[in-house]
Amino acid sequence: MMAFLRHTAELLPERNDNVSIEVKSLNRSEHRNRRGRKFGHITREKWLILAAVLFLIYSAVLGVKILFLGKMDGGISTSIAVQEEIKRVDELDVKKQGNYKHRKKYPPCEVAFSESVDHLVEPKNFMNFTKFSLDYVEREVKSFGEIPRFGGQQTLEERERSFYARNQKLHCGFVKGPEGFPSAGFDLDANDKIYMNTCKVVVSSCIFGNSDFLRRPTSKQISEYSKKNVCFVMFVDEQTLSKLSQEGNIPDDGGYIGLWKIVVVRNLPYKDMRRTGKVPKFLSHRLFPSSMYSIWLDSKMRLQTDPLLILEYFLWRMRSEYAISNHYDRHCVWEEVLQNKRLNKYNHSAIDEQFKFYQSDGLMKFDPSDPNNPIPSYVPEGSFIVRAHTPMSNLFSCLWFNEVDHFTSRDQLSFAYTYLKLRRMNPDRPFYLNMFKDCERRALAKLFRHKALPSLPPAP
Repeated sequence: MMAFLRHTAELLPERNDNVSIEVKSLNRSEHRNRRGRKFGHITREKWLILAAVLFLIYSAVLGVKILFLGKMDGGISTSIAVQEEIKRVDELDVKKQGNYKHRKKYPPCEVAFSESVDHLVEPKNFMNFTKFSLDYVEREVKSFGEIPRFGGQQTLEERERSFYARNQKLHCGFVKGPEGFPSAGFDLDANDKIYMNTCKVVVSSCIFGNSDFLRRPTSKQISEYSKKNVCFVMFVDEQTLSKLSQEGNIPDDGGYIGLWKIVVVRNLPYKDMRRTGKVPKFLSHRLFPSSMYSIWLDSKMRLQTDPLLILEYFLWRMRSEYAISNHYDRHCVWEEVLQNKRLNKYNHSAIDEQFKFYQSDGLMKFDPSDPNNPIPSYVPEGSFIVRAHTPMSNLFSCLWFNEVDHFTSRDQLSFAYTYLKLRRMNPDRPFYLNMFKDCERRALAKLFRHKALPSLPPAP
């Protein structure tokens, strides 16, 4: 298309000149056949008219603006504008083709779950992982602004010390400001807190900013035992609750919609809905202080596997305390950075700042040929996480949350750095992380597209 327009714009003047010269030459020749001269002249005009008509039709079909050859006010040839317009259209077309025509398919694979939950028993001494005690910063002594930060005011020195797997007190969200300051956010009803404190095994998700539909777990795939003994909690804000009610999803007298216990969060701690969603995603051990296990699934997923079967397969059978799948397409943080910037997932300068900091602190490219890689990928598919609430699992979750609080909310950028730094600083204190195949993740739940994407956060 670009070649066609360039050819039309650049060659038409030259052809006009040639026609004029040729007509003058024919007029000077008195020995040529007049009929033949007239026929040839008309034929050339018809060809010019036909070419112009075809060009108009071609341009109209593609929706490209016709910009005539000449000079604009600034002295810039409009042929440049033609090329830019075509480039824009071509880029949109390529993007559409990439999104629809050439999208790769990633089917689920078979997962060897136990046949039922009837005879499942937690392995003896399963929770006997690395032992230490964690305490959390509850209140800042002084504030650096009028509104306290939900993640607190952690210094670089405090951040560095927090990576040691030892008895410590660290920042892990829910930090209050000094006495007299307003709440930092994520406020819950007292009765909901009481209920959440009774949960031993939790399945949780969230919808903030009315960004998704409510997707109920497939009830026929959930055992009666799990329905009675597992807490299914969906965190929503008031906007989402109102929309759910308009759609006919009204909580019953106990606050349930199907298996989901609806817990309303007021005073969201961040303007970025993605970052707010990291609170229930990473801090389930804080929201459910009595729980032993938790399963997180993104709101774009509908659970269709019994949670106890999930625990048995991904944690108990694998002797792991944390399970997350690898990304279906990318495995190196360098690739993830480029993809986030290409799709404008976040402010580019903020991504660059985070990435440079990680490289300066030792983050290396993922080498798939290295047999000593501690995990099969440096980029996770973080929409499904299975956890035992062990000290090491809780510490990793706090550290990962602190990264999305300090830097961008794109948690796939910070996963490998957090995990590798934790390992590097605690060589004699293992963290048993099971990074399973993405096709297994797809077998656990049905995937949908988000109803809407929250708006991009403002540039820092």
